[in-house]
Amino acid sequence: MQTIAVVDYSMGNLRSVTKALEHVIDKNQKVILTSSAQQVAQADKVVFPGQGAARDCMRAIDEHDLRETILESARNKPFLGICMGMQVLVHASEENGGTQCLGLYPGEVRYFGNHLSDENGEKLKVPHMGWNQVQQTRSHPLWNNIENNSRFYFVHSYYLETESPDLETGHCHYGKSFTCAIAKDNVFALQCHPEKSADAGLQLLSNFVQWDGKV
Repeated sequence: MQTIAVVDYSMGNLRSVTKALEHVIDKNQKVILTSSAQQVAQADKVVFPGQGAARDCMRAIDEHDLRETILESARNKPFLGICMGMQVLVHASEENGGTQCLGLYPGEVRYFGNHLSDENGEKLKVPHMGWNQVQQTRSHPLWNNIENNSRFYFVHSYYLETESPDLETGHCHYGKSFTCAIAKDNVFALQCHPEKSADAGLQLLSNFVQWDGKV
């Protein structure tokens, strides 16, 4: 029986993520929602969700003693980061006056700003909330059977600015173009919420649970 661990550090939309994964697994897989570093370490695959402020997320990760387990999982097994679970994989976020993150990849998370506008000069609201198209910038097994420019659901005020363009596997436009999906080796992470993104989101989660971590 293959185990897929959803990391519970009290900062994610955990029920929705868990239920969506349970909807797409096969009979030889099970999903566990856990805050146990040991259970995460023993799992075959890891899903790392997250919502809220960067400082609070990093504090919660450390309070649950999950930092090293998360990093080790991201180095060694199929790993899916969702929303804040993508943002904190880079070095730092400017949220909360500056927050050091997990530092797995080079990059910084930045605020959209208070003067964001569309191509017609109309002011855009922050947070970026709702459906938006995701352009697939390079192929990846998790994009299988998902049409390019499919719409996914977003809720965020900060976006990832990567220092390694080869990390990007998807981008989006909201006042400005920004990286909304990254991938390297056995890791895939995205800013949007696949568990809230209807058929395209379920297809991505289905691709993940069947993925062996190879590109």
